[in-house]
Amino acid sequence: MPDYTVRSGNIFRDLGFSNAQEKLAKVKLASLISDILDERQLSDSEVALIFKIDIPKVTDLKNGRLQGFPLEKLLYFLVALGQNIDIMVSPKPETVSSGSIQVVRTHYN
Repeated sequence: MPDYTVRSGNIFRDLGFSNAQEKLAKVKLASLISDILDERQLSDSEVALIFKIDIPKVTDLKNGRLQGFPLEKLLYFLVALGQNIDIMVSPKPETVSSGSIQVVRTHYN
C-alpha cells in the first residue's frame, strides 16, 4: 500500500501559514485578474493606466508576486476591469471549526 498525505485543498494551510485563507483568496483573485487581462490582450502599459500603478507592479501581479497587493487592492483592480464584486457573509456550519473565505467567478451571458 503506497504512503500518501491527505491535503486540505489549500497549499498555504498545508505549508503551515497562519493566514492561509487570505493567501489563497489573493492567489485566486490574481488568477481571475490575469485571465481577464489575457482575454482582453491588454499591454502592461494599458494595465498600468487602468490600475493606476507602475509597470513593474503590473509585472509583479502577472507573475504572482502578491506581497504588495492587499485583498482590497485586488478587488479594486477587478472593479477597474468592469467586474462586479458581491460580498456575502453567512454563518459557518456547526460541523466546521472556523469560517472560510471563498472566491467564485460567475459568468453571465
